[in-house]
Amino acid sequence: MSELSQGVPPLFRNLEPVYGSLAPAPSGGGFESGVAAAPWSGPRSWWDGALDVEGLALGAVGAAAAALDLLTGAPGRFATTAALAAGAFDSFGHLRIDGRKIEGFAPLSGFRRTRDGWIRLHANYPHHEQRLMQALGTTTADGVVSALRTMTSLEAEAAIQSQGGVAAAVRSRNEWLESGIGRAAGAGPWIDWTLPDGGATTGTERTLKLSAEDPRHPLKGVRVLDLTRVIAGPVSTRLLAALGADVLRIDPPQLPEITDQFVDTGFGKRSAEANLAVPGNRHQLQQLLASADVVITGYRRGALNRFGLEPAVLLAARPELAVVTLDAWGSEGPWSGFRGFDSIVQAATGIADLYGAGNHDGEWRPGVLPVQALDHATGYGVAAAAIALLARRRQTGLGGSARLSLVRAAEELFALPAVHSANAASPLPEPELRTMASTYGELRYALPPLLVDGEPLDYISPPVPYGSSAPAWA
Repeated sequence: MSELSQGVPPLFRNLEPVYGSLAPAPSGGGFESGVAAAPWSGPRSWWDGALDVEGLALGAVGAAAAALDLLTGAPGRFATTAALAAGAFDSFGHLRIDGRKIEGFAPLSGFRRTRDGWIRLHANYPHHEQRLMQALGTTTADGVVSALRTMTSLEAEAAIQSQGGVAAAVRSRNEWLESGIGRAAGAGPWIDWTLPDGGATTGTERTLKLSAEDPRHPLKGVRVLDLTRVIAGPVSTRLLAALGADVLRIDPPQLPEITDQFVDTGFGKRSAEANLAVPGNRHQLQQLLASADVVITGYRRGALNRFGLEPAVLLAARPELAVVTLDAWGSEGPWSGFRGFDSIVQAATGIADLYGAGNHDGEWRPGVLPVQALDHATGYGVAAAAIALLARRRQTGLGGSARLSLVRAAEELFALPAVHSANAASPLPEPELRTMASTYGELRYALPPLLVDGEPLDYISPPVPYGSSAPAWA
């Protein structure tokens, strides 16, 4: 085994504020005074490329493993391997539903030429496609292409964003860093903590129930309210479910999730639909919040405030809660309230420019990371934050909140030292793939990226039919 501190970015150091809020370990075990790295094995480089995507993957998974060590008081029990991390970060690519390779981006999503360069569009969801076409004054894909050719990248970006669409001009790294958006995104840690250091509790706190008898599923008994969509948030709650948590995902019925995407991230969870604007559903939400242990939200900043889901509001009512939020662009800066996705953040921050290359016709085109690493790294960071806050509650009775964003993951990636110039990439580790029956058909899938006592973790159950669960705890 190698140590994450040897050649892999110590993203687990982001857990230090939680460690610092805990009492010293009593003799005979318990909480340690410092954050230890999680062990891992396998090659250090396999994807190649200009940025250390492998280091980001191993570091993010290592942070989740370190948080589990903190929670369970069993250092070294949780580990990872290069093969597990690589497989999990490309879970969408490995998934097969009854032998079918699942669908990726919609036809209108992707890079398009503008008058002066390139722009990245995201139109996987019907409502985003409609807003894109509305912004460009067209109703056809050919019309989108024609309209973009008459506009600069920044003009097109502004027009699409103004209509609630999702797009970003392909910027160089320097262009991003010199912008007000980029300067705001570069500030702050990967995990931004708010850790109350005292205050009165309500006297009606739900007892935190953790499994001491099942080391593979230490979160058995923990209730997680999952208000996330797309990839990053659902990846985090997929891991929590694999560790035994009761995860209830709630989606708005007016904005259904993409089926293949839901299946990929839905293992082990239950799924409900509820329009939170309906008074009766708001009452159900309050009932769920009254006995939840973890609340994870993954919408753009401010989108859920009207439902009382701001971290400060939740913690004022229940100081013992673990509340973790994620978004695309962070909590500060001119884009903090905008929609965004991994591919869009790659385009804006300089990744697409850095990975660009000539095609078979000799034309330069922007490029992409080998996997959607910003989504997955953020997802495992969210899981690490939630687990660390549970550890804090277990010892102090108090929870707290944490914020992460895709753009902060991009900044972490750029901050990593280059490794490929000195270490040639090894062959991509072959992940262990397993099969599971489901209502969607037989699923072939990659495992979660954790070893428990040296054995791979697996998902407890397949994805349930979308929206089939009651909005209540099991």
